[in-house]
Amino acid sequence: MVSRIVFASARTDWRTPEDVYADLNAEFNFDFDPCPADPGFDGLEVEWGKSSFVNPPYGRELPKWVAKAHVQADLGKTVVMLIPSRTDTLWWHDHIMAAHEIRYIKGRLKFQGARWNAPFPSAVVIWRAAGA
Repeated sequence: MVSRIVFASARTDWRTPEDVYADLNAEFNFDFDPCPADPGFDGLEVEWGKSSFVNPPYGRELPKWVAKAHVQADLGKTVVMLIPSRTDTLWWHDHIMAAHEIRYIKGRLKFQGARWNAPFPSAVVIWRAAGA
């Protein structure tokens, strides 16, 4: 009997691979990150920038981040999220399917500081501001 859960991880703070961020930043020119490596900052409590990059905590709080991204996009902001591809969840269907674009990442990402590749598939989700 297999005792570990497939696709599960004890980590929630996966740091974006530098090359992934650089490529996306070159395309979207980010002016805000609501999820900096500062545990005292709560990006859920503030307005986001005109072009935000969001790599949220991947735990139980993830649906709140996805909902906030959708709301910020509805306010006319560009939001780009790097998230686990969880196509079987309610939040995916309620919010991610409303995005302008979903880019599925082939293979498994190796996040900054990680010893191995992530135990889950990832996607880049993009809501574009009007005219962007």
